[in-house]
Amino acid sequence: MKEPGFIPSHGHYQTLLSYRKAEVVYDLTYRFCQRFFSKGDRTVDQMIQAARSGKQNIAEGSKASGTSKEMEIKLTNVARASLEELLVDYCDFLRVRDHAVWEKGSKEVRYVRKLGSQPGETYETYREICETRPAEIIANMHSVSFTKPTICSTSRYGGWNRISFKRADFARG
Repeated sequence: MKEPGFIPSHGHYQTLLSYRKAEVVYDLTYRFCQRFFSKGDRTVDQMIQAARSGKQNIAEGSKASGTSKEMEIKLTNVARASLEELLVDYCDFLRVRDHAVWEKGSKEVRYVRKLGSQPGETYETYREICETRPAEIIANMHSVSFTKPTICSTSRYGGWNRISFKRADFARG
């Protein structure tokens, strides 16, 4: 068996469930903002930057993990905070427009989560829905079915006692 080196294995963020989910969240958010907000609306920049920050900080934290667990934890927390900010934006979008919010166990949530459990999930998994359904449906997909689970996947194994970015740790959603 190969002995671990001085610097433990790190990186490989593309294999992390949290990164893959955050990438889908970013792609969907970008397209949502382009479709449903006016050009120049400050909300567009805020939402896209929050989605991007969530994704990028997972990648950066994964890369930093080999030399600094403290930095890995800090960047993971930044990712979680950014995704939480995005979640609030989607909830605000629904609230101020008097749209219904899907209940946790609703058939809509179950359907979207089933789609999200498919191996190799990408934006393409949701393209038809996102390009043909009204804003209320897509915002609900984000708030209940994407952004919140992605936040959870960044924190499930986090904390000062143990944080790991190994693929096996995130194999289950």
